[in-house]
Amino acid sequence: QVQLVESGGGSVQAGGSLRLSCGYSGFTDAYCMGWFRHGSGEEYEVVATVDTRGRTTYGDTVKGRFALIKDNIKNMLDLQMNGLKPEDTAMYFCGAASTCGGLLRSLYRGQGTQVTVSS
Repeated sequence: QVQLVESGGGSVQAGGSLRLSCGYSGFTDAYCMGWFRHGSGEEYEVVATVDTRGRTTYGDTVKGRFALIKDNIKNMLDLQMNGLKPEDTAMYFCGAASTCGGLLRSLYRGQGTQVTVSS
C-alpha cells in the first residue's frame, strides 16, 4: 500500500529554519521522490526532487537554502529549510512519481504540512 505522511511544518520568523519529514512506504527505488508546495497563488511549485539515480534537483527559488535528505533504510525523505523567507509560506507536500517531471501530476502525495514564515 502506497503511503506518504508529512510532518514538521509550523510557524517561524524570517531567517529561521524548519525541517520537514516524509515517511513513505509502498515505493521502490524506481520512483522519483520530492517535495512541492502550494502557496497563496494558484500554481504548485516543485521545491526539490531526487531521481532514481540519486540525483537531487532544487527549484531556483530555494537553491542554496534548502536541502533534501533521503534515507532509504528508514524510508524517510526530509527537507531541511534554512534562511526561510515570507514567500516560502505554503502548504508543503511530499510526493512520488515514475519521473520527476510528473511529480505535480502524480496521485502519490501526502496530505501536506503547512509552513508559515513571518517577516
